[in-house]
Amino acid sequence: MDRSLHTMSAYPLLETIDSPADVRKLDSRRLSQLATELRAFLVESVSRTGGHLSSNLGTVELTVALHHVYNTPEDRIVWDVGHQTYAHKILTGRREGMATLRQYKGVSGFPRRCESTYDTFGTAHSSTSISAALGMAIAARALGQKRHSIAVIGDGAMTAGMAFEALNNAGVEDADLLVILNDNDMSISPPVGALNKYLTRLLSGHTYNAARRAGAKVLEIAPSLREFAKRAEEHVKGMITPGTLFEEFGFHYYGPIDGHDLDALIPTLENLRELPGPKFLHVITKKGYGYKLAEADPILYHGVGKFDHHAGIQTSKGGGKPTYTQVFGDWLCDMAARCDKLMAITPAMREGSGMVRYAAEYPQRYFDVGIAEQHALTFAAGLACEGIKPVVAIYSTFLQRAYDQLIHDICLQNLPVMMALDRAGLVGADGATHHGAFDLSYLLCLPNLVVMTPSDENECRQMLYTAYMHKGPTAVRYPRGSGPGVVPQDTMTALPIGRGELRRAGQGDAALLAFGAMLTPALAVADEFDASVANMRFAKPLDEALVIQLAQKHRLIVTLEENALIGGAGAEVERVIHNAGLSCRVLRIGLPDRFVDHGDPALLYAEVGLDAAGVRAQLTAALQALPR
Repeated sequence: MDRSLHTMSAYPLLETIDSPADVRKLDSRRLSQLATELRAFLVESVSRTGGHLSSNLGTVELTVALHHVYNTPEDRIVWDVGHQTYAHKILTGRREGMATLRQYKGVSGFPRRCESTYDTFGTAHSSTSISAALGMAIAARALGQKRHSIAVIGDGAMTAGMAFEALNNAGVEDADLLVILNDNDMSISPPVGALNKYLTRLLSGHTYNAARRAGAKVLEIAPSLREFAKRAEEHVKGMITPGTLFEEFGFHYYGPIDGHDLDALIPTLENLRELPGPKFLHVITKKGYGYKLAEADPILYHGVGKFDHHAGIQTSKGGGKPTYTQVFGDWLCDMAARCDKLMAITPAMREGSGMVRYAAEYPQRYFDVGIAEQHALTFAAGLACEGIKPVVAIYSTFLQRAYDQLIHDICLQNLPVMMALDRAGLVGADGATHHGAFDLSYLLCLPNLVVMTPSDENECRQMLYTAYMHKGPTAVRYPRGSGPGVVPQDTMTALPIGRGELRRAGQGDAALLAFGAMLTPALAVADEFDASVANMRFAKPLDEALVIQLAQKHRLIVTLEENALIGGAGAEVERVIHNAGLSCRVLRIGLPDRFVDHGDPALLYAEVGLDAAGVRAQLTAALQALPR
């Protein structure tokens, strides 16, 4: 056994757990010990690898209880969002693998079907669990299989319309489905306590439900009495539970219950396991539970790098290069000071999108709409219709979830909605589900949309200003992390739409046309090939005149983009050259036609050939293949 990461003697019970079958053998006292050791292991492990911490500390007891009560993996558990599954991974045979968490070729930070049979569904974008678990429940019924389907969804993920679409469908289908709301933020009354625990166990028990079914049969002969009894039951339950909404969807609601109390969780889950039909269990948990530092600041400890888990995260105010996210956040505040019509929208990513300062300084012009990307874009469109200048700060990978709204509500109406697309390109440890690998491909085909690709921090600031001043829909895509270190200027100047710039005029056979951050590796190799280098700046509208100028001068045109090659900017360059009837060769460098895994960004760039060495090798091979 590899003991390089952990001193397993500190976890004597956890060391014996190789699968959930081992968890199911434990009595209540040992389960409590297991939860204690599991939480301590999580803190130590994540402090050494980085990852999501607060959310995982909040689901320890729930994870233990679920694997104790249900026969996993035969019974299906779908976790939503998947960054709360570290305890699940540890209990399902990946304890030692946690030393490689989110590292190249290591354990993923999210559930992956190819990683374990216990990961029943890949979940890294939120609000999909109820739909997936419902599909599994209906499939089991159709196949005549007796198994349980459980969706574990957070209160944040419940803000998405998709979750309610699934609830609506599940109630109609009368599926054998359990939805567990892991509520770690909402203010719920009445408070969780002994009375609440008793009521939940009572409502989930056989006696109450048997009486409920018997009463329903009796009342079938008297419709008026049946309606009166139904209203009376809902009225009484409404006084002690907040579940009327879920009852209206056709679910039997139970809770709220203390999600850190195994003595409450386990018997309630055991009762619910025996009940047919759609059931909704409301569980109250606390982010960061059991680790005082994370409890005190769950946002700081949500996604962490490596840190000393004894001393905690030491925040430093250093003079390092600003990230593109910080450039956006500063620009947003500066622009808001100039223009009182600016309103900014985020789908639940205030910290990640760099909007903390803006939210504090302009609270009346800041809108966090929850995990509701579709609503975010149409809401912005409505604002734009009335003369407001909306800015939607959204990750590239999450804009995919609102594509229809982008097309029909914004682009079709040519509304001046500006989208700041963070995390464009490869994002590192979050992996395939979070790489912004497709935005150029799905944006360039949309009429009226201007798409900008800044190559450094200052250009990002100027492009944000350019996009804001434009009278139609715009998108500025920028990568995660820092750029080459160009200090953003305080002044803001609009760039000419659709105009690139020639950064190096070479006399060799090749011209490198770089989009966004790919300008850095292009410049790094240009001298040794005496290549021309163009910073294209705009993926749409493309600077066709610059493309043709370089294609007339050079025998090889090389496009570089941190986006899927299919349908990307390079394909547009090739189209322009073909339509102009030019005979030069085109080499397109970008992301391959596969999902790129998680890992250190430098390793990923090397793997796909987007670092300087990779560009050099591909350029060399292409030049050698040119006819002499």
